[in-house]
Amino acid sequence: MAATTVFIFSPLNSSSTFDLLAPKIKSQFGLGRNSNTPSLLSAATLSLSPSRNSPRHTININSISSVCGFGFGFGLRLGAISSGRILNRDLKPLAAIMIPENPVVADICAASLTGCIALSLLRFWGEIANRGIFDKKLNRKLVHISVGLVFMLCWPMFSSGYRGSILAGLVPGINIVRMLLLGLGIMKDEAIVKSMSRNGDHRELLRGPLYYATTISLACIIYWRTSPIGIAAICNLCAGDGFADIIGRRFGSHKIPYNRHKSLIGSIAMVFAGFLASIGYMYYFSSFGFLQERWEMVLGFLVVSLASALVETLPISTELDDNLTVPLTSILVGILVF
Repeated sequence: MAATTVFIFSPLNSSSTFDLLAPKIKSQFGLGRNSNTPSLLSAATLSLSPSRNSPRHTININSISSVCGFGFGFGLRLGAISSGRILNRDLKPLAAIMIPENPVVADICAASLTGCIALSLLRFWGEIANRGIFDKKLNRKLVHISVGLVFMLCWPMFSSGYRGSILAGLVPGINIVRMLLLGLGIMKDEAIVKSMSRNGDHRELLRGPLYYATTISLACIIYWRTSPIGIAAICNLCAGDGFADIIGRRFGSHKIPYNRHKSLIGSIAMVFAGFLASIGYMYYFSSFGFLQERWEMVLGFLVVSLASALVETLPISTELDDNLTVPLTSILVGILVF
């Protein structure tokens, strides 16, 4: 008796049954056209009756992963695996499954959807600012925290490689153009100006918000979702710097001796927020197979967050802009530790 073991490792883009595999399995094992194929989800081990002159084959379904997370579907992979976890960097995103014959159009669709999400988020915070629900400074920092992190949540929709990263990077890239037009006074949008500036001056958008969008765009294009460096840079910029300001303003009575504009509790909050956000996105992208979580990476994230928080307390960071110094520090230190 001959036996063949087939493992199904990667997530399926099918929502239900084993029927998608039937043609390939029937062809491989010489089964007739009328052979029954039970449901994938209802069987752990299947014994398929062979054709007249072929030996008996047994198919063991030992590893089935059907993941439906954040609305994304995935491509189907069928192969033999021995042991350990295999990273799958070529999983098909939702858009690619919807338009499988044209991956370029699929990435364009993903970019359009991501742009709509980003624009809706900005409009939401702009409306919050207009209504005066939150303090102006708090509202600005909530924009700072949420926009970049939500943008990263959309990365699995794109394909792997430079095409996906460039089209994804165009989303904050378009925002760079908007910041320039608003900051120069060529375009008017009071809601956006109020939500992203300290004093309601449109010229402020030419500094911090412009650096912010540029950093996220470049980190996306250059490092993409397979590198912990890009994850650390964006998480320390968004979560770290954002929570440092919120916590520091509220509880920062103890100032740092060499920079009276910064507080000790704010710097501690920056380390924890940037570090925890980095860990969260490490597991997030690992669940899609883009990278593999490991303790060395966790330690690297901690080192990067500590270095970023230290640089953020320096007077030069205040004079330049922490939207520039924090991600730059994250990238430089990340190159050394990852």
